[in-house]
Amino acid sequence: MTLKIALLPGDGVGPEVLAQAVKCLEAVEETFNQHFIFKEASIGTIAIDNKGVSLPDSTLKLCKESDAILFGTIGDPKYDNNPDAKVRPEQGLLQLRKELGLFANIRPILSHSTLLDKSPLKKSAIKGADFVIYRELTGGIYFGEKKLNEEGTVASDICEYSESEISRITHLAFKAAKNRKRKLTLVDKANVLESSRLWRKVVTKIGESYPEVALDFLFVDNAAMEIILNPRQFDVILTENLFGAILSDEGSVISGSTGLLASASIGEENAMFEPVHGSYPNDKGKDIANPIAAILSAAMLLDHFGLTEEAMAVKKAVDKSLKKGIVTPDLKENSQYGTNQVGDFIAHNIVDIDDNFLMNDENIDLGKSTII
Repeated sequence: MTLKIALLPGDGVGPEVLAQAVKCLEAVEETFNQHFIFKEASIGTIAIDNKGVSLPDSTLKLCKESDAILFGTIGDPKYDNNPDAKVRPEQGLLQLRKELGLFANIRPILSHSTLLDKSPLKKSAIKGADFVIYRELTGGIYFGEKKLNEEGTVASDICEYSESEISRITHLAFKAAKNRKRKLTLVDKANVLESSRLWRKVVTKIGESYPEVALDFLFVDNAAMEIILNPRQFDVILTENLFGAILSDEGSVISGSTGLLASASIGEENAMFEPVHGSYPNDKGKDIANPIAAILSAAMLLDHFGLTEEAMAVKKAVDKSLKKGIVTPDLKENSQYGTNQVGDFIAHNIVDIDDNFLMNDENIDLGKSTII
């Protein structure tokens, strides 16, 4: 298979972690005889600095002409700390989602047996947790009408949804649940919000077409508590834009690090894959950023195009890195492994997919792995 993949490194550690994802895709090419054509473009801070906009027309054009997009991270303190900034890096990402019709954000949340100690939550609560959040991405309060009075003392953001916007992501979520544990939980605030009541009405009706999937409902405040207390009860969580952003970040405490969380943003014709974590500008250039979320995002890209065996090879290589402790300092205090070493290790183990590979453990302790 030949795939054209647009690379958008973005800000902060984005270029560093994206480079490791590309390494792994190149290893997939070598091992499985696939063909990926990579083309890079700017977005975010570097685009603002060079072209005055967060999403240049040339970047949007490349994305529209590509089969998929692999995204790094976005955000910079010089804009975060300036409330008067007219152009912000994040605006480019929101515009990209809207222009490409990326209406469904998919975020898997998984507890890794080797990393249970990294979570602040009780092992007994999170062990075996495995669920996925389907977050609507192009509607709601992020994109609704925004107002500020002349005095700058009163502001409003409109949360608006249509039946068609709710329907298209709901079908995706039910189809995912059919292939998992056959349970879907709609998270809303239907006791207060009219938009949530519409969500509940539409989802309930669509649920009748999926009788094999059990449907239940939780208010968002209760869902936030239950994700911490008993995350194993969830299979597929479906929710609107703002709630989904908050809950999926909350879910990172289950895995032990946001550096492990991958995501996919899916539309009718386009798809983008990116790590959930932020740009971490203070870590930029230090070779300490965790590349696993970006690498697992590349695995989601492969899955999206039906390259199941290839995606599994990437996931198995990631599992080896976790089990062997070939990880960055966010997962192992005093780890001597950097972003590049972790990426190299995972890429090498995609090429060497023999589960019985040999490794020099003495060199691992020194911070350098040798695959024999």
